[in-house]
Amino acid sequence: MANQVKSCNFASKKQTNMTTIELNAELYRAMGEIADDETLLVKVLNFVKGLKSTQKSKNETSESGWANRFSGAWKDSRTAEEIINDIRESRTDNSREVCL
Repeated sequence: MANQVKSCNFASKKQTNMTTIELNAELYRAMGEIADDETLLVKVLNFVKGLKSTQKSKNETSESGWANRFSGAWKDSRTAEEIINDIRESRTDNSREVCL
């Protein structure tokens, strides 16, 4: 007779306020129910690995590619040297006194 596995819908059990320890205990309990079914364990393992790789790729994209969003955003007919000169020429001296 094949093992029967209960369907666990975590959202419907109002477990949003569970601590990490409680979540780990619930995960291990649920895993115990399918421990004899190698096919289900492989599916769970692949699912968890997929979650981890999805999260990793999101972090890599957001951290390494954020500057690319600005590439070509500044439109100006001046050369880089002209823009630099304009910036330098527009600088003013700070005449306020600073007391430490």
